[in-house]
Amino acid sequence: MSDILIVDDERDIRELVSDILEDEGYATRLAGNSDDCMAAINTEPPALLILDIWLKDSRMDGIDILKAVKRDNPDVPVVIISGHGNIEIAVAAIKQGAYDFIEKPFNIDQLMVVIRRAMEASRLRRENNSLKRNEVTSADMIGGSGSFRTMVGQLDKVTKSNGRVMLTGPAGAGKEIAARYIHAHSGRANAPFITVNCAGVEPERMEEVLFGRETSERGVEPGLLEEAHGGVIYFDEVADMPVGTQSKILRVLVDEQFQRVGGADKVRVDLRVISSTNKDLNAEIKVGTFREELFHRLNVVPIAVPSLEERREDIPVLAEHFIAACNDSQGLPLRELSDEAVTLMQTMIWPGNVRQLKNLVERVLILGDGNGPIEARELPKDDETQAEEGRVVLSGALATLPLREAREAFEREYLLTQINRFGGNISRTASFVGMERSALHRKLKSLGVVTSSKSGARVAHVSEVVETAAE
Repeated sequence: MSDILIVDDERDIRELVSDILEDEGYATRLAGNSDDCMAAINTEPPALLILDIWLKDSRMDGIDILKAVKRDNPDVPVVIISGHGNIEIAVAAIKQGAYDFIEKPFNIDQLMVVIRRAMEASRLRRENNSLKRNEVTSADMIGGSGSFRTMVGQLDKVTKSNGRVMLTGPAGAGKEIAARYIHAHSGRANAPFITVNCAGVEPERMEEVLFGRETSERGVEPGLLEEAHGGVIYFDEVADMPVGTQSKILRVLVDEQFQRVGGADKVRVDLRVISSTNKDLNAEIKVGTFREELFHRLNVVPIAVPSLEERREDIPVLAEHFIAACNDSQGLPLRELSDEAVTLMQTMIWPGNVRQLKNLVERVLILGDGNGPIEARELPKDDETQAEEGRVVLSGALATLPLREAREAFEREYLLTQINRFGGNISRTASFVGMERSALHRKLKSLGVVTSSKSGARVAHVSEVVETAAE
């Protein structure tokens, strides 16, 4: 996309314009009919197209070519020229997406001004889109736990392919960051990354948002699928996509083309599709809210994004990352985390996952006590056990048990929390709780606590035998 394509059925005109542009330092290509023009564009899209409206002995006229270019290569600016100019043709050309319209015989200085402005506008638009893509969400993957490393290893395997990926995991776990990581490390990294918020678009507007529309009043209004052409379309929480739209998206995946709402032309798109969901799509299929055919098309490579519960080891490094990010973007204090704060954060319940952790860090920095280390007292206390003047206030359930059962329940939950906090590492857990490793193993056995592998990490849980006995 570095030269200018000149399309005119008059050889003298196209060669004259070419000579002028080459004197100004531009590279050019020439075409005398619509077939040569489309062949040149399909070989390599130009940086700009100078297009005659009337083309003798051609299958397509200038307006037809303009429509095709704006459909398949919307970033290419088009300057229309014609010796039969009138206001109706000019209006039709601008509505179809032409940058400007110039009548023959044209003034060379005027033509050069229009070309420079069109090239600059196209450059600024590309840069603006690139900045937007880079600013919206970071693609940084932060962590080092076993489940995190397993996920990143799977992401790395799919970056160089064009296969469709389905990311599963709870809300706030970082599914969009995982999708952006795939995009940033793929061959499409410099192409668009377009997010479709399936839960945030009104069902009756979803098709216009995705496919765009054509009206006589406003001409062509591209949708998100066109904006993603050449890059990645990310369906965030795809289970919330309306059922009627699902069937049309399925057709797009099969045909790689679609029609705008109100339009007649087929729009060709080259897309990589990444989807995410926090729902069980097999259950959604059974109740009829998700199409099974679409599921199989999207679920080519399923990748699980672990919850914060499954990667508690990563909480300190994630919190430090968010502290640095808040300092960089908002000028908030660059504070450290005290050991007590780290311990409390690793034992807290995080239903909102990484997103909740990020919000908590930002809140503490805004409301905090200055520039010193973040202390445990600045963090929210758990609803069930609160520190109060050196006392521990018991939950109602624990307070109703006899001492032996209460002690056993406390020890079980305490050790479960500590083992998971250290990523299933028994040696580190034993060191922290102040027990010999062999003694800790005996205690875990007596409490019915076992560890098993899940998503590449060791996770502690109560054995099925103990759970059945409790029932």
